[in-house]
Amino acid sequence: MKKKILRIGIAVLLCLLIGFLSSIATQTSISTWYVGLQKPSFTPPNWLFAPVWTILYIMMGIAAGIVWSKGFYHKWVKTALYHFGFQLLLNAAWSIFFFGLRDPLIALVDILALFILLLFTIKWFKVVNSTAAYLLIPYLIWVAFATALNFAIWQLN
Repeated sequence: MKKKILRIGIAVLLCLLIGFLSSIATQTSISTWYVGLQKPSFTPPNWLFAPVWTILYIMMGIAAGIVWSKGFYHKWVKTALYHFGFQLLLNAAWSIFFFGLRDPLIALVDILALFILLLFTIKWFKVVNSTAAYLLIPYLIWVAFATALNFAIWQLN
């Protein structure tokens, strides 16, 4: 039980760290470039993004920790965590593409790949532990929304 809690804690911290590091790319662009973009009517207020992502990163970390606690030696666990790691990399890259490079088109390609990879991640998490898979559903919904938002911003600008 202690090992499971430790792995969940490490995974949560890792996800929060990735989120924090990718947010560095957004800091200067939000108040300069992003505010000047044409945005669709369904764009949430800027203050909403940080708390939503924090909650999602915590849920992602819990999910990954649950899967990891099943034993990394198992091929299904490895497959699930490899998918998770790659989607987390695409997640971080999106901030760099959208805010760092200020390129909504490259960011759109990235987030589409992220969405697809996240579907596979959920599938593999479900093979290992259904609770872990269900913890990723809010993230999937948010990524779908973010994809629509990214697409609309690309179209409008």
